Amino acid sequence: MNKTANHPYTDNRYYRQAHFLISAGSAKQFPLEGTEVAFAGRSNAGKSSALNTLCDNKGLARTSKTPGRTRLVNFFELDEQRRLVDLPGYGFAKVPVAIKKEWEKLMTQYLSDQKALNGLVVIMDIRHPLNDYDWQMLEWCNHYNLPAHVLLTKADKIKRGAQQNSKLQTQKQLKDADINASVQTFSALKKTGLDELVLILNGWLGLS
Repeated sequence: MNKTANHPYTDNRYYRQAHFLISAGSAKQFPLEGTEVAFAGRSNAGKSSALNTLCDNKGLARTSKTPGRTRLVNFFELDEQRRLVDLPGYGFAKVPVAIKKEWEKLMTQYLSDQKALNGLVVIMDIRHPLNDYDWQMLEWCNHYNLPAHVLLTKADKIKRGAQQNSKLQTQKQLKDADINASVQTFSALKKTGLDELVLILNGWLGLS
């Protein structure tokens, strides 16, 4: 697709056309063709809010104060060849072990087998970044040479100095662990960091 006045990829207007495609409960339901970027994060880290802000649609991805609300792999179509994917929140709380295992199996199948996947946005609460599950996701990306971008959400909850400190500390920890991932701060409430996120996604989706 060529860049035209009707498709300005320098802001989030392109992403406003995102619409629900399918909720997949098994690997055989995953769309195979095209290119997609997935969003993953610990429950209540702000993943759904980040997606909704990106696409300027408060009802696109579910938001809930109950951890583990997203139980399926949800695909949102941008155009015939490009998609955004909302993965089940990891680190589920207060759910039966059997259900947790099913969710983890589904997410593992997606991450290991989905050929259309071009990058993973790993959502972390800026106040509590890099928990065990976050490291697991980033190490997986590193192993399979999948581009990863860390989105430190809820930045509006702390002062600017603390935001930068959290970002710098996260970058240092990743570098020390030899993990190749970009890092940024983000606030769904104030929409700060949105342009930076769009630039990353544009590169992965072939829009830049």
